[in-house]
Order: sequence, then C-alpha cells, then structure tokens
Amino acid sequence: MKRNYKILLLLLLLAFASCSFTTKTFADPDKDKLLIQVVTFVLQQGHFDPIAMDDAFSVELFKDYVENLDPVKRYFYESDIEDFKKFETNIDDQLKAYDITFFNVTYERMLKRIEEAKVIYKEVLSQPFDYSKDESFNTDYDKIGYVKNKKEMKDRWRQQLKFSTLSNYDDIYTQEKMTKEKDPSYVMKTEQEIEKEARETTLKSIDIYFNDTIDDLKREDWFAVYVNTIVEEYDPHTYYLAPKSKEDFDTRMSGKLEGIGARLQKRMDYIKIVELISGGPAWRSNELEVEDVILKVKQEKEEFPVNIVGMPINDAIKYIKGPKGTKVTLTIKKVDGTIKDITLTRDIIELDETYAKASLVEKDNMKFGVIDLPSFYLDFNNYKKLNAAADVKKEIERLKAEGMQGLVLDLRDNGGGSLPAVVDMAGLFIESGPIVQVRSTGEPKQVLEDKDKSISWDGPLVILVNELSASASEIMSAAMQDYKRAIIIGSKQTYGKGTVQNVLDLNSWVRNNTNGDLGALALTTQKYYRINGGSVQLEGVKSDVIVPDKFSFIDVGEKDKENALPWDEIDAAKYTTWSNYFDYDEAIKSSNERMRNNTQLKLIEENAKWIKSKIDETVVPLNYNKYKAELALNDKESERFDGITKYKTNLTFEPTAYEKELFAKDTTDLKEKRDRWYKSLSQDVYVEEAINVLQDLKTAYNIKKVATVKN
Repeated sequence: MKRNYKILLLLLLLAFASCSFTTKTFADPDKDKLLIQVVTFVLQQGHFDPIAMDDAFSVELFKDYVENLDPVKRYFYESDIEDFKKFETNIDDQLKAYDITFFNVTYERMLKRIEEAKVIYKEVLSQPFDYSKDESFNTDYDKIGYVKNKKEMKDRWRQQLKFSTLSNYDDIYTQEKMTKEKDPSYVMKTEQEIEKEARETTLKSIDIYFNDTIDDLKREDWFAVYVNTIVEEYDPHTYYLAPKSKEDFDTRMSGKLEGIGARLQKRMDYIKIVELISGGPAWRSNELEVEDVILKVKQEKEEFPVNIVGMPINDAIKYIKGPKGTKVTLTIKKVDGTIKDITLTRDIIELDETYAKASLVEKDNMKFGVIDLPSFYLDFNNYKKLNAAADVKKEIERLKAEGMQGLVLDLRDNGGGSLPAVVDMAGLFIESGPIVQVRSTGEPKQVLEDKDKSISWDGPLVILVNELSASASEIMSAAMQDYKRAIIIGSKQTYGKGTVQNVLDLNSWVRNNTNGDLGALALTTQKYYRINGGSVQLEGVKSDVIVPDKFSFIDVGEKDKENALPWDEIDAAKYTTWSNYFDYDEAIKSSNERMRNNTQLKLIEENAKWIKSKIDETVVPLNYNKYKAELALNDKESERFDGITKYKTNLTFEPTAYEKELFAKDTTDLKEKRDRWYKSLSQDVYVEEAINVLQDLKTAYNIKKVATVKN
C-alpha cells in the first residue's frame, strides 16, 4: 500500500521554489470538478516528471484509492470491489473530462458500509470473547482478501476487535494481579468480569471513533482523500493539502507547536512517530522514540482510551495534542513489539528549541566541538533574523574562542529544510565553489555556489548522519564528501530524497472564485544533484565509515517507496578537493578498523536484526496464554540488549562560555535541557568515534604543518 505523508512531510521540503509553467485560470460552478481541473493541470504542467494519465495510471490509482478508503478491509465486500472494477481502466478518462462518477460511487458505497459497520461492531462487542480458543490474526492486511458475505464480515470484525481488546484484557488482568500481590486480602475480579470490562473499554473507544471522527467527516473530507491519492501517484512528496490541512501547516509555521512535541505520520493504518522535538514533553520523557507506533490515546479526565489505529492522521492528532499543562496517556507499540503506556504533560514547544546548539568536549588535552542541527531552518520573510547557517557560524566562533581543534556536525534525524541555508552553511567550511546542482525538466541545470571566500572553520570536520538524514542534510554531506572536506560517519546510506518541492496555492488559478478555498498542492518541481554529477535520489549519501543503528534493516528510506523518482546523473560541476589533510583515506581506514572491533556496535547491529525480525512477524495469537508467552519471550530476548542504553563513554561534555552566561539568566529550563543533551552525548558511541576521528585528523594535521614549516 502506498504510504500517506500529507501535511507533516512539508517539514522536509528543501525550498519554496518557483514554478516555470504559465499561469492559467479556471472557472466552474462545481467545486469538486473545479478542483480536479486545477489539480490535473498543475500536475501535468508543473511536475518535474509528469506521468501519462492512461489506463496503467488508472489501474494503479484504482488500487491505491480503494486501499486508502478501506486499509484494513473491514468495510468493502468482494462484490463491492467487483462493482468498482468497471471503472478500473477509465478513471483517467474521467479525470480528463473532470468527471467524478467513480468518486461518487465509492463515496456512497462507503457511507452505506459505515452504517452497516456500526451495527456489526456493536453486535460483536455484545458477546464475550473466548481467549482460550486457539486462533490467530494477521495484521498484514495486504495478505488477506475482501470478505464475500455478511457472515465473513462479522467474523473479520470479531477478529480485529478481539485483537484490539486483548491488550485491554491484559492490562486489567495484570493490574488485578499486582493489586493482589500488594494486598493479599484483595478479591480479584473473575476472568469473566475482566473480559467484560475489557470489551466495554473497546466499545467505548470505538464509539468515540465513529461518533467523533467518522460521523464528523464531510463529503469534502472524503473528496480530499480521492484528490490526494491522485497526486500521490506522481511521487511520494507530491500531495494535496485540503483547506484544513493548509491551515494547520500555516499555524505550525507561526513558530509554536502545542502538544507532546512529536511529529507524526500515517503509515498503513498506524500513526508513527517520525521526529521528537528537542526540549518537548516526548523528548523529555526518555521513553518515546522515532518509529514508535501510537495505538491508543487517553485524556487525564477520561476513564477509557481511544483506539486510533486506522484513524485519519488529522483526527488522531486532535486526540494527542491539547492545552499546555494537561496530561495525555499514550499506549505505544515499540519497534521490538513491546507495548507500554506513557503519560506526558503537554506543553508549548517553541521552535527555537530545535535550533543549532553546541557543546565542548576534551580528550587527551585536545578540545573538540559538537554542533547538533535538527533542521536547516530559515525565516523566508527575514533571512538575516533567522537561518541555520548564521546560527552554526555563531556556534563555531564561540567554540573557536575556547580552543576547539576539531568539529562534529550532527545531522542525524535532520529531515532537511531550506536550500539557501544549506548552501550558505557549506560555505562556512570551504573557501568558495559549487555546493549543489539543481535541474528542472527541460531547462539547463543551475549550479548553486558559495561565493564568499571567507572560511569559518578550516580544521578537522566530521559529519554524523543516519537513515533519517534527508534533503538539505544530504546536500551538505554530499558536498563535504565530494570536496573531501569532511569524513561522513553513519548509516550505509542516508534517506535518499533528491527532489525539491514547491507549495502552490490552488486558489491562484481560479477566476473570481466563489466556491471557497481549494487548498494547496505540494509539487515536486526539481531534482538536485551532487557536484560530482550524481543524484542522491534513492541512493542517498553513502557514509565513509559505515556503522549500524536501529534503522539498519528497517524500510525507512526513499528507495522503499513504490513510486519514487529514479536515480540519474548529470555532468559534474568544476570544483577542487580540499588539500589541508593528506591522510583523509588513512583516517577512514583507522575508523573502520575500530568500528569492526567495537562490541557496542556489534550489540546495536544484533538489536537491529532482532527488531527487523519482530516487524516481520505479522501473525499474532488471539489465545491469551500464547499472547502472554510471546510478550514474555520478547521481554526476555530484549534483556540482552540492555547494554545499549547503559553504555558510557569516558567523555564529558560542557557548555560554551556563552551558554554558561545564559544559564545564569535562564528562566526556560535551558540548563536542564542542555544537561540532558550532554548526558546523551556521553552515552553516544557514534559521537565517541567522531571524536576519535577528529583526534586522528588533528594529529596528522599538526604533523603536516610541522613538515611544511621545515620545508
């Protein structure tokens, strides 16, 4: 199934590039037809690699749209799919004629099946579940077909609801046992009472889902799903922003995030955490991680949680976010399959907590600096006021003032940001020259260069990356690698997003629009290339020193998207490699040798393989004893990886003099946030190796300087 990225991936955009196609205006009294006209025109005229709207397109769109409507196959029957299939090869013709018959048919059928589902789930949950029965449930919905009749549909709901209720049953049963252990006189609830309570909890949760979410969906919301499926056929980063989603994006860009401080994505029917905002409640908890799945959400004044599996992401977010000071309990499924409840107190997350920050570390009487950069941010309205390059430059100057002899730039989990910011930042480390090449369809390539001959840092440089380092992070890493200016340490390859998007207001194409807001379109308009001519699309940036991490065997990159644009290459730009170090290759060789013998990294790799094996296990038991046995086995197996979190280096990280002054005036818990960051750095095997490489480079650099002086 195609994964839906929608609004949250706007935070990965490289730049708000300008479109090269001619503006055309449209007018139609029917808003839906008008939207189809505008969207199809913009896609065909403005997309970097427009695809033909033919029968093959129609067949793929048909499959993806039906899957988006009913991802867990609990609404449509086999007969519904057969009815829909008469449109399978002519949706393209409908789109060309601005005909929305296919949407209307599926929409009306969906509403009918939803009403039937309301009856079915209540019937199912009115009867006890038999957890002694030996049966299982496959959570990989691609491997199950559509049901043929109402009897099969009811059984599908029974299995899914039994699976959902199983964790409730286990929670109540475990709590009863713990209470009994603390108080031997306590009379435990019977298994029948526990089963009934668990079932009632599920009923309340699904009632809330249908009453507060499904019933609130208007026709325009369903139509937005259809339009978004159309545009996502072009590539993973082209998607439609309905008016409400556009409002949410505008609010997010205003500078504050209110809630738990995590960015989420809808993948299949699950809501996954894709980023933790530094300083936010989720980050402070030390319990949530990227790739964790949120199963349920419970408000502090509510007795029962709401199951958000299968829920549209915007609706799920409504339950998760909330006013500062309120508490929310999330039921989380970790990447290793374990399930736990985590309670967070919501807060206002100022975006300045996601800006560049720096730390000093000393080793063997040598001082090094670490700069963490979560994104390549930029204020397009006031470039001088806020941009990542300027902030990194300031941190470099502060570190240099304290005797820094080598620098680590940490771009792990950095999803990208501004193209101008990354060009300026790369210029901090070279005298001048090309940084990235950009190409639009049918137009000559553009070479974006650093023209400022000043250099902020000419000493040893190491860049840390992982599979989630994307877009601008890949431009930065690729440029420094091509210049042989820095050594890249990290995953086998970075994310592999080599495209540029442009966010277009669709209303600008409409003459005298009286139909209301049409929303916006995030459109892929360009591809970018390394200065050596290769694209990072799909292949990403390959690290000089490859180290395993928990994402090593998980499908998280661009190469894992079914409709990603292909890799290609263009002519290289003219550039001269860095010449200050003669032992670049030797430093890489030494680091690889250390990494091969690092027991901590071996443990991390074993853990990554184990996590992958757990993700691949999609058949789950609905027998309670087998379910508990699997949980116990998971817990037992995971114990051998406890050493990952207990790892401690011999390095101590300290604030710069500038931040020490800020601590003295601090009213925003800055010192606490930094202390937590320093502690995490001191347990980070990747940072430890980066410091080792800097030490190698600095030693060689000093030898080279002495040799040069003697000559």
